[in-house]
Amino acid sequence: MKLAIPDLISNSYFPALAAAELEFFEREGLDVSAELIFPVDRAYEALRDGAIDFVGGAAHGALAAFTEWRGVKLLGALAQGMYWFLVMRKELGIARGDLAALKGRRIGAAPWVEMGLRGLLTAAGLDPRPHDIRIGPVPGATGSSVNFGLTAA
Repeated sequence: MKLAIPDLISNSYFPALAAAELEFFEREGLDVSAELIFPVDRAYEALRDGAIDFVGGAAHGALAAFTEWRGVKLLGALAQGMYWFLVMRKELGIARGDLAALKGRRIGAAPWVEMGLRGLLTAAGLDPRPHDIRIGPVPGATGSSVNFGLTAA
């Protein structure tokens, strides 16, 4: 069986990669090999097209290839909650948890992550649009041969 992992640099998909590399699947009677397919939407497209057997990736990425979840099933979680961190420049003097300080700021986010961030801010009562919080890609961090995590760091 082929397991697609969309990222080898972040902790996002580490549990699935570790399970393959440490032969957890083999001990359960499964012959599984991990393959890097970046970004996550391409991994799910490969699943849809039958090139791989399952994806160790963000659940929301499945919607890029499976409209309204038709043809795909979520089997388990690699992590709980959102494991992303919002990091701002120290010289801005923003206190931890001070979401109001995000008003008028530009925030770089990976593809699909921006959707989650918008939802979190809105749920916290800070709708990005009326508060001029602009969430978009990190300059130079897009393209098929670019590793977002390395570029953003």
